[in-house]
Amino acid sequence: MPQYAILRFEKHKGGSCRALEAHHERQKEKYASNPNIDIEKSKYNFHIIQPSKYYRLEVNERIKVAGCRTRKDSTMFVDTLITASHDFFKGKKQSEIKEFFRTAVDFIADKIGKDNIFSAVVHMDEKTPHLHLCFTPITEDGRLSAKDILGNRAQLSKWQDEFHSHMVKRYPDLARGESAFDTGRKHIPTWLFKQSVSLSKQAALIDNELAGINPLNASKKRDNVLKMLKKWFPKMEKFEGQLRKYQKSIDLLEKENAQLAKKAKVGNEIKIKTQLEIGKLQSEVVELRQFMDSIPDDLRKEIQTMQKQQSRNWRSDK
Repeated sequence: MPQYAILRFEKHKGGSCRALEAHHERQKEKYASNPNIDIEKSKYNFHIIQPSKYYRLEVNERIKVAGCRTRKDSTMFVDTLITASHDFFKGKKQSEIKEFFRTAVDFIADKIGKDNIFSAVVHMDEKTPHLHLCFTPITEDGRLSAKDILGNRAQLSKWQDEFHSHMVKRYPDLARGESAFDTGRKHIPTWLFKQSVSLSKQAALIDNELAGINPLNASKKRDNVLKMLKKWFPKMEKFEGQLRKYQKSIDLLEKENAQLAKKAKVGNEIKIKTQLEIGKLQSEVVELRQFMDSIPDDLRKEIQTMQKQQSRNWRSDK
């Protein structure tokens, strides 16, 4: 079965610094949104580059020193995920795993400048060891530009080629994964799957409250449902907006289902697993939309009125 070298980028504005820092640096006691994290194994996580201060301060300091101009929509930092197929790590000692990720960090540092990197941490407490490397996209001439550093889809494909070429010198068994440029497909981020699961769980709780309404408890139950819906609706609307960005990729993956079912070739296991995840995501989206449609009209109208009032209050406060 092929073992793939994996490199992915995710752009972020400054507002997500704190949440990512809490996740990457394992600053929480529990991670309800990610049950795959085994807290007992978190002590085996390690840094290749240790942040010296909060992520937001790391980002701001680099931008200030470089004298970069920023806009509200500027990409302030990039979260880079580096890993390999699960089987690649089987039987490897921690020292060998460290060497793999050090080799990967050397590649990124050479490409974007080591001083731009403010954290590189390896997680050993999930199913597959993986590295989160965060850097400020500051160009050699002192501009903040993720576009110039990462480039367009064709340039991102070149990143993948160069990363594979760098890693395969030391690890000749590693294969180059499919290019998103060739497939026309975006990587569908893990957080999108997690959001759908979280929204589905919340929807089930709300549905249970709705089912429990009777003449004796109607007023209290209704108020409780309204409170729950007030929190759930904005999250669902945001999720649907994010989902639209990846719908083309989801549709392309679904089309491959039939082909993969007919071709049970060696090496298709990873693809089949992805197809099952995509199918589950699509199923959850359908159920979420059905749940939205099932909400009584009076409750829906009241929520919409509350949202409009909240929006007006927000605008008047500005």
